[in-house]
Amino acid sequence: MAKNQTRRRLIADAGLSVLATEGSRGLTHRAVDLVAGVPVGTTSNYFRSRDALVEGLVDRIGERLAPSEADLARRSSETPSRELFADYIRDIVRRLTEDRDVTLALFELRLESSRRPEVAALIGAWQRAGLAGDVEFNSSAGLPGGRREIALFHYAIDGLMLDRLTTPIDPDTSTDDIVDDLVAGLLR
Repeated sequence: MAKNQTRRRLIADAGLSVLATEGSRGLTHRAVDLVAGVPVGTTSNYFRSRDALVEGLVDRIGERLAPSEADLARRSSETPSRELFADYIRDIVRRLTEDRDVTLALFELRLESSRRPEVAALIGAWQRAGLAGDVEFNSSAGLPGGRREIALFHYAIDGLMLDRLTTPIDPDTSTDDIVDDLVAGLLR
């Protein structure tokens, strides 16, 4: 297997772009090669099968959506509060919104998981690990809310992002206002 991590990330990013623009059916090694601008066959050198490619894309989604160390360090010095929790949620929504292709690609993979058990297993494990990490982070940071509330925020953010990245039901309401309302409603 090829070891060039920069090229591997470039190919994975191209795969995310293909998923976001063409959907799951459009995700082929050849389509990724074309979008990445690499010679035909390069993607298959890095990701031998479609399943390996999907696994690589899930890994890359996690890398691209992760908060920066600077953001985490800045917030870790603040006093835990509902307002700080809302700030974390707004940051998550910001990252999901700004990296539109990544979020749309994730939705495509989630839809594909309803038809392909191997993708469901991969995405399910990734989601559960993310939830567990968020619960642990929230707890260790002394922020309000436990596992139930964090799960509810995952559900709410998924719905909010689907709305905002497709056809919003209320485009005139700011996303930050929606987040503030979610925090007020879910953290009583």
